Amino acid sequence: MYLKNMYISNMYSKELTKGTLKPIILKLLSQSDKMYGYEITQKVKDITKGKIDISEGALYPILHKLEKDNVLTTEKVFIGKRVRKYYSVTNSGKQVIAEQTNQINDFINTLSLIFNPKPTLK
Repeated sequence: MYLKNMYISNMYSKELTKGTLKPIILKLLSQSDKMYGYEITQKVKDITKGKIDISEGALYPILHKLEKDNVLTTEKVFIGKRVRKYYSVTNSGKQVIAEQTNQINDFINTLSLIFNPKPTLK
């Protein structure tokens, strides 16, 4: 399916994962000094044991938007004849990551109320 590959390829539906790409990318970048695009995709794939595989078509528009919004900064490094673009979190980006982490954790807890309800005493 073309649209699925354009965004993300994994065992979950596009509808479930599309809104989580930005927080996933930001969280990984917050745990590292700097990362380049391919490194981010491989780290996500590694951590999730292949269940989430972010395509370049999904990754780079998000990275470019975050850079434009001053959440990320970039550094170009020459590797032989190639240029590798590293992304790192800005100071204002750290606040964005904290907010998104709180939101996603709260959302997960809220979903668990529906999908894993605790038995009520009667």
